[in-house]
Amino acid sequence: MPATAPAPEAIFFDLDDTLLDDRAASSAGLRTLMELLGHPDFGAARRLWDVQTDISFGAYIAGRLTLAEQRRERVRALAVQAGHSHIADAACDDLYQRYLAAHRSAWAPFRDVAPVLNDLAGNGVRLAVVTNGIEQLQTDKLARLGIADYFSAVVCADTVGAGKPDPRIFHVACQRVGVPPARTWHVGDQVRADALGAIAAGLHPLLIDRHDGGEAAAPHDITVVTGLDEVRNLARAAHTAAARPAGPVL
Repeated sequence: MPATAPAPEAIFFDLDDTLLDDRAASSAGLRTLMELLGHPDFGAARRLWDVQTDISFGAYIAGRLTLAEQRRERVRALAVQAGHSHIADAACDDLYQRYLAAHRSAWAPFRDVAPVLNDLAGNGVRLAVVTNGIEQLQTDKLARLGIADYFSAVVCADTVGAGKPDPRIFHVACQRVGVPPARTWHVGDQVRADALGAIAAGLHPLLIDRHDGGEAAAPHDITVVTGLDEVRNLARAAHTAAARPAGPVL
């Protein structure tokens, strides 16, 4: 953490692959789709699904696709890879619901989530979720994980009308928790959406690398952590430093 980072009065968290193990959940959903489509190669399917999700969901956040359209694009890309030339919209919608049902069945938090949130909230840090996910789905996740009560606000792109990295979604979250950006940290797993978005909004970013893949792509001045224990330790250190006298004690 840069020396200029203040002790946080609030900490915001991304949800998927920050609090919830979305990679495991999406793998469960993907295997269901593969079985339905007769797709034989999980590695190839995983790579395609990740790339297509970035493209299609990014287009949705930018307003170029509807929610249903971006879901269909992802299903169709996988279907083509499995050898299907055309799938109608209704069939895509049904397949995605099958994916989502398997995804839901695998929702689980990372093991460090509840104890760290409990410690932070117990020490007066205001917590919020800032996510590009759909509000209904994301609030369902928080309830299933048993962590919803830790958060003063859950701020989602579809209700704000702007998604990360747009500064507006961060500023809405700051307004809801009553803490200015300069006194707020944001923890997330995406360099552009989370780390650079937080910087643009005036927050202090922590990039979380749950799957050993993000650190190499992170700008050198962004702190990378591998778990929430490190976030808690950095917050403690910042509060300890803030409590020290500004000058020498004579």
